[in-house]
Order: sequence, then structure tokens, then C-alpha cells
Amino acid sequence: MGTPHNSASKGDIAKVVLMPGDPLRAKYIASEFLSEAELFNEVRGMYGYTGTYKGKKVSVMGSGMGIPSIGIYSHELYTCYDVDSIIRIGSAGGLQDELELNDVVIAQGASTNSNYASQFNLTGSIAPLADFELLMKAVQSAQELDVKIRVGNILSSDVFYNADSSFNDKWKSMGVLAVEMEAAGLYLNASKLSKKALCITTISDHLYKSEQLSPQERQTGFNNMINIALETAAKSL
Repeated sequence: MGTPHNSASKGDIAKVVLMPGDPLRAKYIASEFLSEAELFNEVRGMYGYTGTYKGKKVSVMGSGMGIPSIGIYSHELYTCYDVDSIIRIGSAGGLQDELELNDVVIAQGASTNSNYASQFNLTGSIAPLADFELLMKAVQSAQELDVKIRVGNILSSDVFYNADSSFNDKWKSMGVLAVEMEAAGLYLNASKLSKKALCITTISDHLYKSEQLSPQERQTGFNNMINIALETAAKSL
């Protein structure tokens, strides 16, 4: 039986799920990188597929934009479909000067301005972190693929168009590499549920260089990031 957001049955979804924000990127990955991919969900247009990669069962499913959306989909995957690991793959805006378009950034940590963690009633602030084993496998995969990566802290922001003109400057000054909108929520769900999560991003625009990729490049590009994620998934199965 499915959920309000996912029509899959138990067993339809692999233990490891790649999760782009854009459901059309999920469709692209399924058609171009997986063998024998089958659609398991299209509720609300949030496509999900399961196929094989190098003989291993792997799923890919869109999450939508923002922490509330990935919070729903990742929670259901972990709790209703027995998923062990979710690897978010998506775009990010570069903050640090040395980053270039199409650079791959792996989020060791995900700072956030979101209030998502308030639900846990903690007496302090929690640091949303990636699973160390997944992180190490991703670094190893990048080395094997000869893809240059940066590993460090990113920002998961609830706001795309920010009224505070100094917002990016403050996070840049703390050494934060890039900004996106989902990783912290995913990491927090994984921590609470004793699951595994990782976020791998590609720099699609730079917030200090006025550079950006086209919408088409964002949807069907990013192959280095995708290959790293798939190799990481295969190593985890």
C-alpha cells in the first residue's frame, strides 16, 4: 500500500535511492543510466524509478524543492519503504571564489536557516551531517572517476529570493562552499531515523560571478555528479 505521495508498493524501491529535486532529472537518470528501469510513482508528477546499475538494484526519485518537500519524501522512503540510504543530487549556487560552474561539491555538513529541527525539541542546535561511510565512498568514487571535488559545509536555505542583501556574504565569510535548499532536512531525517544520507551537488550558478547554467543544462547535465552518486550507491549495496 502506498502513501498520500507515493503509489509504490513495498519491494518496489531499492535500499539505496538517488534523489534529485527535479523529477525530470530522475526520469533522465532512469533512461540514461539505469538498466530495465520501471516507473513506481508519478503521484503529483514526482517520478520514481527502480532499475539496475552494474547489476545492483537502485532507485531514483524526485524530491521537489525545499526542505518541507524533501522532508516528506525522504521520511516516507525511510519509514514506509525500508530505504537505508538516500543520496541527494542537485544544483547549488557557489559562494567561494575558487568554485566554477559544473564543479562538484559534496556536503559533509549542511548549515541551515530552516526551523525544521525545532520539531525535535532539542535544548541546543544540532549540526546536520552526512553519513561518514557514504561520504568516504563518494570521495573514493570521485577519485576513481578522476573527477575533482570539494568537500565541506554547504547551506540549505529556505529562501531563494532573500530580502537581506548581506545574507550570502555572511555565510561566505564562514567558509560555506555553496547554497541549496534541501540537504539539511534530509540529514536531519536520517539522523532521527538512524538511516544514512549524503548530498552531492553541482555548481549551477555562482552568486558572486554572475554565471549560470541554462535550465536544459541543469535538467540533463551534471553527469559527473550522477556517476559519483551511482558508484557510491553500488558500493553501498
